[in-house]
Amino acid sequence: MLKRLLAVSLLLLMVSPAAAAELGPDGLHKTEWMRQTFNNLREDLAEARAEGKRFAIIFEQRGCIYCEKMHEEVFPDPKISEYIKENFFFVQYNLFGDLPVTDFDGTEGTEKQMARRWGIHFTPTIMFFPEDDPGEVPADEAAVVTMPGAFGKGTTYNMLTWIVEKGYESGETFQRYHARKLQEQQAAN
Repeated sequence: MLKRLLAVSLLLLMVSPAAAAELGPDGLHKTEWMRQTFNNLREDLAEARAEGKRFAIIFEQRGCIYCEKMHEEVFPDPKISEYIKENFFFVQYNLFGDLPVTDFDGTEGTEKQMARRWGIHFTPTIMFFPEDDPGEVPADEAAVVTMPGAFGKGTTYNMLTWIVEKGYESGETFQRYHARKLQEQQAAN
């Protein structure tokens, strides 16, 4: 009986999803690749550049089922998490948070004030920024791409690679890039 119980327990562990993402005191999901900064976009961009990484902000909120999906199903995928760690400098903002933020143009406000300023209305939303200093513009104008919502693993990975490859500069839209990548994957199988 004990052997059977151990076998069933082991089987359940093998087929169960990864452990739930850790929640911080603010109720937001946390990952090892998220950075704690002073929320000064110009400084964060400079630090990302110094590390040879792309700067991105992810907006989330307490109780967001789509954020939970990303943190439990998408971000834990080793291919995605390793790619993020190697290529991105992610800072997390709370859609309704009160931490101070300084925009590229010097405007100061709380996370929630900046979310309104930048037109962020739902979570998760990821803003990706250029490698070079965008000048005195607000973040929503500086962003090279804003990813609204929870995507699946393949779409998320392709979005990340499209950003790193600067697909937004090549003229190939993300939709075409993603379709091409899917065709390449199907042809390889």
